[in-house]
Amino acid sequence: MKKTVFYTEAAYLLGIVLLAFGTSLMELADFGMSMIVAPAYLLHLKLSQILPFFSFGMAEYTLQAVLIVLTAVILRRFKLSYPISFLTALFYGLLLDGFMLLMSGLPAEGIALRIVYYCVGMGFCTAGVAMLFRTYISPEAYELFVMELSAKYNFKLSRVKTVYDCTSCVIAILLSFLFFGFGHFEGIKAGTVICALINGWLIGRFGVLYEKLFTFEDRFPLRKYFN
Repeated sequence: MKKTVFYTEAAYLLGIVLLAFGTSLMELADFGMSMIVAPAYLLHLKLSQILPFFSFGMAEYTLQAVLIVLTAVILRRFKLSYPISFLTALFYGLLLDGFMLLMSGLPAEGIALRIVYYCVGMGFCTAGVAMLFRTYISPEAYELFVMELSAKYNFKLSRVKTVYDCTSCVIAILLSFLFFGFGHFEGIKAGTVICALINGWLIGRFGVLYEKLFTFEDRFPLRKYFN
Protein backbone atom coordinates (compact mmCIF):
# COMPACT_ATOMS: atom_id res chain seq x y z
CA MET A 1 0.00 0.00 0.00
CA LYS A 2 1.33 3.39 -1.01
CA LYS A 3 1.83 5.69 1.94
CA THR A 4 0.51 9.25 2.06
CA VAL A 5 3.01 12.05 2.64
CA PHE A 6 2.35 13.79 5.95
CA TYR A 7 4.35 16.93 6.60
CA THR A 8 6.06 17.06 9.96
CA GLU A 9 5.02 20.68 10.45
CA ALA A 10 1.37 19.61 10.09
CA ALA A 11 2.04 16.77 12.54
CA TYR A 12 3.20 19.36 15.06
CA LEU A 13 0.05 21.48 14.77
CA LEU A 14 -2.28 18.49 14.74
CA GLY A 15 -0.48 16.91 17.71
CA ILE A 16 -0.92 20.02 19.87
CA VAL A 17 -4.61 20.37 18.96
CA LEU A 18 -5.34 16.68 19.65
CA LEU A 19 -3.51 16.83 22.96
CA ALA A 20 -5.31 19.96 24.19
CA PHE A 21 -8.70 18.64 23.07
CA GLY A 22 -8.13 15.24 24.69
CA THR A 23 -6.99 16.79 27.96
CA SER A 24 -10.10 18.97 28.14
CA LEU A 25 -12.30 15.89 27.62
CA MET A 26 -10.52 14.01 30.41
CA GLU A 27 -10.99 16.96 32.75
CA LEU A 28 -14.71 16.94 31.92
CA ALA A 29 -14.92 13.19 32.60
CA ASP A 30 -13.56 13.68 36.13
CA PHE A 31 -12.09 10.19 36.39
CA GLY A 32 -8.68 11.65 37.15
CA MET A 33 -6.35 13.55 34.88
CA SER A 34 -3.59 12.02 32.82
CA MET A 35 -0.53 11.57 35.05
CA ILE A 36 1.35 13.86 32.63
CA VAL A 37 -0.82 16.88 33.34
CA ALA A 38 -1.97 15.91 36.85
CA PRO A 39 0.80 17.89 38.64
CA ALA A 40 -0.09 21.03 36.66
CA TYR A 41 -3.79 20.42 37.28
CA LEU A 42 -3.18 20.19 41.02
CA LEU A 43 -1.11 23.37 40.89
CA HIS A 44 -4.03 25.06 39.13
CA LEU A 45 -6.56 23.81 41.71
CA LYS A 46 -4.44 25.04 44.62
CA LEU A 47 -3.28 28.42 43.30
CA SER A 48 -6.64 29.31 41.75
CA GLN A 49 -8.03 29.39 45.29
CA ILE A 50 -5.77 32.39 45.87
CA LEU A 51 -5.42 33.65 42.30
CA PRO A 52 -8.73 33.00 40.48
CA PHE A 53 -7.20 33.94 37.12
CA PHE A 54 -4.60 31.14 37.37
CA SER A 55 -6.00 28.75 34.77
CA PHE A 56 -5.15 25.14 33.98
CA GLY A 57 -3.35 26.32 30.85
CA MET A 58 -1.26 28.80 32.83
CA ALA A 59 -0.29 26.07 35.28
CA GLU A 60 0.77 23.91 32.34
CA TYR A 61 3.24 26.30 30.76
CA THR A 62 4.54 27.45 34.15
CA LEU A 63 5.38 23.90 35.21
CA GLN A 64 6.77 23.05 31.78
CA ALA A 65 9.17 26.00 31.99
CA VAL A 66 10.57 24.41 35.16
CA LEU A 67 10.88 21.03 33.43
CA ILE A 68 12.74 22.57 30.47
CA VAL A 69 15.30 24.05 32.87
CA LEU A 70 15.58 20.66 34.58
CA THR A 71 16.18 18.98 31.21
CA ALA A 72 19.05 21.35 30.45
CA VAL A 73 20.56 20.75 33.91
CA ILE A 74 20.31 16.94 33.76
CA LEU A 75 21.71 16.69 30.22
CA ARG A 76 24.22 19.52 30.83
CA ARG A 77 23.47 21.28 27.58
CA PHE A 78 21.26 23.99 26.17
CA LYS A 79 19.66 23.85 22.73
CA LEU A 80 17.54 26.25 20.73
CA SER A 81 14.77 23.67 20.89
CA TYR A 82 14.38 24.26 24.64
CA PRO A 83 12.92 27.81 24.53
CA ILE A 84 10.90 26.80 21.47
CA SER A 85 9.47 23.99 23.59
CA PHE A 86 8.20 26.65 25.99
CA LEU A 87 6.46 28.42 23.11
CA THR A 88 4.83 25.09 22.27
CA ALA A 89 3.69 24.79 25.90
CA LEU A 90 2.28 28.32 25.73
CA PHE A 91 0.39 27.49 22.52
CA TYR A 92 -0.94 24.30 24.11
CA GLY A 93 -1.96 26.09 27.31
CA LEU A 94 -3.98 28.69 25.40
CA LEU A 95 -5.69 25.97 23.35
CA LEU A 96 -6.44 23.98 26.50
CA ASP A 97 -8.11 26.93 28.21
CA GLY A 98 -10.08 27.61 25.02
CA PHE A 99 -11.33 24.02 24.70
CA MET A 100 -12.27 23.90 28.38
CA LEU A 101 -14.27 27.09 27.98
CA LEU A 102 -16.08 25.67 24.93
CA MET A 103 -16.85 22.41 26.74
CA SER A 104 -17.98 23.99 29.99
CA GLY A 105 -21.61 23.76 28.88
CA LEU A 106 -21.51 20.08 27.86
CA PRO A 107 -23.48 17.60 30.00
CA ALA A 108 -21.32 15.46 32.28
CA GLU A 109 -23.92 13.58 34.30
CA GLY A 110 -24.01 9.81 34.32
CA ILE A 111 -21.11 7.41 34.50
CA ALA A 112 -21.62 6.11 30.95
CA LEU A 113 -21.17 9.55 29.40
CA ARG A 114 -18.17 10.26 31.59
CA ILE A 115 -16.56 6.97 30.53
CA VAL A 116 -17.02 7.99 26.89
CA TYR A 117 -15.40 11.37 27.58
CA TYR A 118 -12.50 9.69 29.36
CA CYS A 119 -11.81 7.03 26.71
CA VAL A 120 -12.11 9.44 23.78
CA GLY A 121 -10.00 12.00 25.61
CA MET A 122 -7.22 9.52 26.35
CA GLY A 123 -7.33 8.38 22.73
CA PHE A 124 -6.90 11.94 21.47
CA CYS A 125 -4.08 12.60 23.95
CA THR A 126 -2.05 9.54 22.97
CA ALA A 127 -2.69 10.14 19.25
CA GLY A 128 -1.46 13.70 19.70
CA VAL A 129 1.71 12.71 21.54
CA ALA A 130 2.52 10.12 18.86
CA MET A 131 2.19 12.88 16.26
CA LEU A 132 4.53 15.16 18.23
CA PHE A 133 7.16 12.43 18.28
CA ARG A 134 7.23 12.67 14.46
CA THR A 135 8.06 16.33 14.06
CA TYR A 136 11.32 18.19 14.39
CA ILE A 137 9.60 21.21 15.96
CA SER A 138 10.12 21.20 19.70
CA PRO A 139 7.20 19.48 21.46
CA GLU A 140 5.94 20.25 24.94
CA ALA A 141 8.44 19.88 27.77
CA TYR A 142 6.97 16.51 28.77
CA GLU A 143 7.66 14.97 25.37
CA LEU A 144 10.92 16.90 24.97
CA PHE A 145 12.26 15.45 28.22
CA VAL A 146 11.37 11.90 27.16
CA MET A 147 12.82 12.34 23.66
CA GLU A 148 16.06 13.89 24.94
CA LEU A 149 16.65 11.15 27.51
CA SER A 150 15.81 8.42 25.00
CA ALA A 151 18.25 9.86 22.44
CA LYS A 152 20.99 10.58 24.98
CA TYR A 153 21.06 7.09 26.51
CA ASN A 154 19.70 5.10 23.53
CA PHE A 155 16.66 3.84 25.46
CA LYS A 156 13.47 2.69 23.73
CA LEU A 157 11.17 5.71 23.49
CA SER A 158 7.98 3.95 24.64
CA ARG A 159 9.74 2.53 27.72
CA VAL A 160 11.17 5.90 28.75
CA LYS A 161 7.68 7.35 28.29
CA THR A 162 6.12 4.70 30.55
CA VAL A 163 8.71 5.27 33.30
CA TYR A 164 8.20 9.03 33.07
CA ASP A 165 4.42 8.62 33.20
CA CYS A 166 4.55 6.46 36.33
CA THR A 167 6.97 8.89 38.01
CA SER A 168 4.67 11.79 37.20
CA CYS A 169 1.76 9.84 38.67
CA VAL A 170 3.63 9.40 41.98
CA ILE A 171 4.53 13.10 42.05
CA ALA A 172 0.88 14.02 41.48
CA ILE A 173 -0.24 11.82 44.38
CA LEU A 174 2.29 13.47 46.68
CA LEU A 175 1.16 16.93 45.56
CA SER A 176 -2.45 15.99 46.21
CA PHE A 177 -1.59 15.01 49.79
CA LEU A 178 0.52 18.14 50.25
CA PHE A 179 -2.09 20.55 48.91
CA PHE A 180 -5.32 18.94 50.12
CA GLY A 181 -4.41 16.63 52.98
CA PHE A 182 -3.42 13.01 53.40
CA GLY A 183 -5.91 10.54 51.95
CA HIS A 184 -7.67 13.23 49.92
CA PHE A 185 -7.26 12.78 46.18
CA GLU A 186 -7.81 15.71 43.83
CA GLY A 187 -7.28 15.13 40.13
CA ILE A 188 -5.85 11.68 40.92
CA LYS A 189 -8.32 8.87 40.52
CA ALA A 190 -8.60 5.43 38.94
CA GLY A 191 -8.34 6.95 35.47
CA THR A 192 -4.94 8.41 36.33
CA VAL A 193 -3.55 5.01 37.28
CA ILE A 194 -5.00 3.35 34.17
CA CYS A 195 -3.50 6.07 32.01
CA ALA A 196 -0.09 5.67 33.67
CA LEU A 197 -0.05 1.96 32.89
CA ILE A 198 -1.19 2.02 29.25
CA ASN A 199 -0.34 5.51 27.99
CA GLY A 200 3.12 4.56 26.70
CA TRP A 201 1.78 1.44 25.04
CA LEU A 202 -1.04 3.35 23.32
CA ILE A 203 1.40 5.96 22.02
CA GLY A 204 3.51 3.13 20.61
CA ARG A 205 0.46 1.62 18.87
CA PHE A 206 -0.48 4.94 17.32
CA GLY A 207 3.12 5.33 16.22
CA VAL A 208 3.05 1.98 14.42
CA LEU A 209 -0.23 2.94 12.74
CA TYR A 210 1.16 6.28 11.58
CA GLU A 211 4.24 4.64 10.10
CA LYS A 212 2.06 2.20 8.17
CA LEU A 213 -0.14 4.94 6.74
CA PHE A 214 2.19 7.90 6.29
CA THR A 215 5.62 8.95 5.14
CA PHE A 216 6.66 11.87 7.32
CA GLU A 217 8.58 14.55 5.43
CA ASP A 218 9.61 18.12 6.15
CA ARG A 219 7.83 20.78 4.13
CA PHE A 220 10.32 23.51 5.05
CA PRO A 221 14.14 23.27 5.44
CA LEU A 222 14.13 24.24 9.11
CA ARG A 223 15.09 21.02 10.85
CA LYS A 224 18.74 22.06 11.23
CA TYR A 225 17.71 24.95 13.47
CA PHE A 226 16.09 22.58 15.97
CA ASN A 227 19.01 20.16 16.42
